[in-house]
Amino acid sequence: MRVPYALVRHELRLLAGMLLWAARRTEGTVPGGTAFGYTRGQGAMTLGLTFVCVIETVMMSLLLRDWPTVHLVVLVLDVYTLVLVVGLHAASVVRPHVLDPDAGTLRIRRAAHVDVRIPLGRITSVRRETRAMTKRADGELDLAVGAQTSVTIELAEPVPHVTLFGRRREVRVVRCHADDVGGLVRAVERAREGHAVP
Repeated sequence: MRVPYALVRHELRLLAGMLLWAARRTEGTVPGGTAFGYTRGQGAMTLGLTFVCVIETVMMSLLLRDWPTVHLVVLVLDVYTLVLVVGLHAASVVRPHVLDPDAGTLRIRRAAHVDVRIPLGRITSVRRETRAMTKRADGELDLAVGAQTSVTIELAEPVPHVTLFGRRREVRVVRCHADDVGGLVRAVERAREGHAVP
């Protein structure tokens, strides 16, 4: 019963992300905090996929015009797929990584399905490290964009990560992507100087 609920909640977040994107607003950013986007590496791919979806929708409409029922079903599925593709990109744009020195946290996010809060005091190292997607080890969270990550964050103590379907995992290494890798690493290092391990 939890799986359908999780999917509905996820898709509602995608729709909300599209509305925020249209309004040029973000979610979860705070006064005094710094937002770091991670969508630059996926923009071209998203645009290409959207174009393919539009072409496929038009072609299927032409091919199935003599079968109205099938045409309607396929059209609904095609439009739904197109909304999901745009929604995933929009959710990524409006939900950036957020460094909040006042709260002492770094939020690492990915679209509408990942939001990990890392206390600054638990970070033992943060560094620029470009890695291609590989098999994930236990206790690691890889949030690749364009099949690679560019930032590695190692922790003294694990933090919880709740998956899309509600499964809880403890992670000690978080790898993610940021458009401004150097800016994120430097900002986290500066913020860490004022936060001791709890």
